[in-house]
Amino acid sequence: MRKIFVIGIGVGDPDHVTIQAIKALNQVDVFFIPDKGTEKAALRDLRTTICERFIENADYRTIDVDIPQRATTGGYLAGVDQWHGRLADIYGRLFEHELEEGEVGGILVWGDPAIYDSTLRILKRVRAKGLALDFQVIPGISSVQVLAAKHCIALNRIGESVLLTTGRNLADGFPSEFGSVVVLLDGAQAFASLGEPDLDIFWGAYLGTEDEILISGKLADVKDEIEAVRRRAREQHGWIMDTYLLRKSDPDR
Repeated sequence: MRKIFVIGIGVGDPDHVTIQAIKALNQVDVFFIPDKGTEKAALRDLRTTICERFIENADYRTIDVDIPQRATTGGYLAGVDQWHGRLADIYGRLFEHELEEGEVGGILVWGDPAIYDSTLRILKRVRAKGLALDFQVIPGISSVQVLAAKHCIALNRIGESVLLTTGRNLADGFPSEFGSVVVLLDGAQAFASLGEPDLDIFWGAYLGTEDEILISGKLADVKDEIEAVRRRAREQHGWIMDTYLLRKSDPDR
């Protein structure tokens, strides 16, 4: 039986790595490090930095995992399912060839493995293909938590719900049944197309890193600024990870 630790490592600040995560790091024999090319080299470097900082014995190994591009044509859900199948095949082969029986593997997940991350789904597919695999999840500090902390806000108003969604879903408009909406994976900047006049936005990019950017205010007043800042940051770094909270403006403020 091979064991895998799926370890949430936060979103950029090594100080956000939990004590539970550090204990798990020190039990791992082989780390499987996703490689998404030069654009995301900074994300790979953070994983390496965390290993070097927190692991006491440097006798672990690291294996690069070449992550294929997801198809952008055809249906979205079908494309994701196909992509996950390819990833399950890749990870399954690597586990079988690089991880001996009784050894412990580690996958370091940006943020928290339970929030808009596919690692757990992929591992379940690996196991369904017949590889004896046991995995344990170590939660991490998510971009959602860091965003709220950096803006010094609570995610919800008293007695209200919060929706976590994606830019793809927000393209249909702000969901009126929610007072607060956290948006992730918004490469198309869906917030810019919203016409509601009473929305506030709390936006953050590169949260927890030295490149962190924060902007907040009335959506109508700052959306052009966010688009411009986001575009320049992406050009400078070659990649961007951002998230934001949209909230109906408080009429009593």
